[in-house]
Amino acid sequence: MKRAGILPSTESLAGPATSSRTNTFVTLGLCFAIALLEGLDLQSVGVAAPRMAREFGLSVGQMGLAFSAGTFGLLPGAMFGGRLADRIGRKRVLVISACLFGLLSIATALVSDFHTLVIVRVLTGIGLGGALPNLIALSSEAVEPRSRSTAVSVMYCGIPFGGVIASVIGVLSAGDTEWRHIFYVGGAGPLVLVPLLLVFLADSKAFTQASRDGHAKPAPVGEILFGGTRGLSTVQIWVSYFCTLIVLYFLLNWLPSLMAASGLSRAQVGYVQIFFNIGGGIGALCIGILMDRMRSGVVVAGMYIGIIASLAALSMAPGFGALATSAFFAGMFVIGGQSVLYALSAAFYPTAMRGTGVGAAVAVGRIGSVVGPLAAGQLLAMGRSSSTVIGASIPVTLIAAAAALLLLRRPRAND
Repeated sequence: MKRAGILPSTESLAGPATSSRTNTFVTLGLCFAIALLEGLDLQSVGVAAPRMAREFGLSVGQMGLAFSAGTFGLLPGAMFGGRLADRIGRKRVLVISACLFGLLSIATALVSDFHTLVIVRVLTGIGLGGALPNLIALSSEAVEPRSRSTAVSVMYCGIPFGGVIASVIGVLSAGDTEWRHIFYVGGAGPLVLVPLLLVFLADSKAFTQASRDGHAKPAPVGEILFGGTRGLSTVQIWVSYFCTLIVLYFLLNWLPSLMAASGLSRAQVGYVQIFFNIGGGIGALCIGILMDRMRSGVVVAGMYIGIIASLAALSMAPGFGALATSAFFAGMFVIGGQSVLYALSAAFYPTAMRGTGVGAAVAVGRIGSVVGPLAAGQLLAMGRSSSTVIGASIPVTLIAAAAALLLLRRPRAND
């Protein structure tokens, strides 16, 4: 059993060691805070959807398009955000991304028609997409390689906890027109954090050294993704990301509407979403820690078995109590599983090219995050039941599991 810890090992708490520990705490804390607000924004449309649909007169198909608009913007945001991070540093790109998705979240609350809503959500997704590869890189590079899964999970658990905040705001906002409050909160938060990022967040020392103080030009994208022994690893990372994010974003976007269609009240729908996200936060943290302490193959296999079992339970749950319990475990394994995949992707690319590699993986995964809500919307528009739609996620999960388990047999980067 491997011993792991979030902080770099040290024999003394004085001098440079204390500074290193402090920098690690500050980096993970600020990354967690940005992830919290990213999670709030990512789930805000799903929480606000029933009331937005009534106000704008949206059909089921239009709701699916509104859900996918934000996730569609995540794709170019992740690709360019990761690549730019390997050129100008992780901190600068993170600050730009936080400003962008903060301003555009506020703009979402000001829209007055469906077409404007779609455009604003695409632009918001670009900002959100640019932030995530840099959060992963900063978290993984703030610690020793043996602690990467734990560090990334500490950051990533902020995303489902941000979803809890979105759900609580949705429950407390009683009126049909008060869905805008979610976007005001989600927009103001990152703008408040930007000054703290500028003052207190240190850029990655590992990246600075690997890029020769920022003067070395990053390798071509094709060489980064497919050079050396990385080609097959890249494909396996992409497949596992794509399939897992189909399931995750289907649940993030459609779970409230599916629960409402099952006859739950608005408050009960909010509580189911809260349980889903609390389970996700706990799962991300616990599974990440286990990855650093146990055989990774055992953890990943157990994680995907948990995803399949929880999806099956969610599709058959008869009432509010069973739905809330099933949603808790679905969040634990699906969101926790995505956290593990983010940590794994960071381990397969060297520091100087990690932003590009992780950004490309996140971008490919975002195709799945677009496909999931759209496919669910089409199935529902064809008259399929909630149970059928949820059950359709199980074969996709099996493909993701096979790709992730094969990935674990591949060689990892040395730094």
